[in-house]
Amino acid sequence: MVSWFSFRARRARPANPRPRASSRPLVVSRVELGDFTPDLDVYLGQAAYLQLALFESLGRASGIAPSTRTKTLTGRVATSTLERHRGLVAEIERAGGDAPEAMQPHRAVIDDFQRRTGGGDWYETILASYVAAGLLNDVFSRLAAGLSDADRERVVRVLEAGAADDDAAIVSELSLAIKADPKLASRLALWGRRLVGDTLLVARAAISASHESADDERLEPVFTELIAAHTRRMDALGLTA
Repeated sequence: MVSWFSFRARRARPANPRPRASSRPLVVSRVELGDFTPDLDVYLGQAAYLQLALFESLGRASGIAPSTRTKTLTGRVATSTLERHRGLVAEIERAGGDAPEAMQPHRAVIDDFQRRTGGGDWYETILASYVAAGLLNDVFSRLAAGLSDADRERVVRVLEAGAADDDAAIVSELSLAIKADPKLASRLALWGRRLVGDTLLVARAAISASHESADDERLEPVFTELIAAHTRRMDALGLTA
């Protein structure tokens, strides 16, 4: 598994001037991810390109879906993902930015992530959508805490739209497949463990995009919570994280 703490910040911006209680680092770290929110254009560019990349991956998955039912499910999840992308593009334009220009700086990291997590078949690809999209949506929702109230409300609404229903549908379909083929469980469990490392690399890049102050000690409890959420997603499928 790749360490998510290997990323270095690409450009610096001081964190919000909020006092740090060194004697209680776990409490501070858990609630203040918003201290590391990138500038709005950086945040929206990352989030929008991520959703576009996830949509492209789902498009490829549709072509290898093993049944009409799984193809229909893939189309449903892809539609929700594309709507999230469009909503984030609208936010970029609302802020006076150019969407392709805002997304361009984030292509290299996210495209590499997509290459690493593409999956060998439909089952691995849809699990990647469930695990990676879920974890990264958690990250971007929490990073939104550092945006203005109005921006935060709109962005979180975009990120959460349809996500819970899509997750439930994926869990239902994969659970049926695992029940029909118990050997699939072992393969998907291994794949899920690989996914979490690569996904956390993208999360670390998002957090460090504007801050050199996103130090490992302060962020470790945040990532511990994200891994716990990943474990709950895997548990929902009866898989070991």
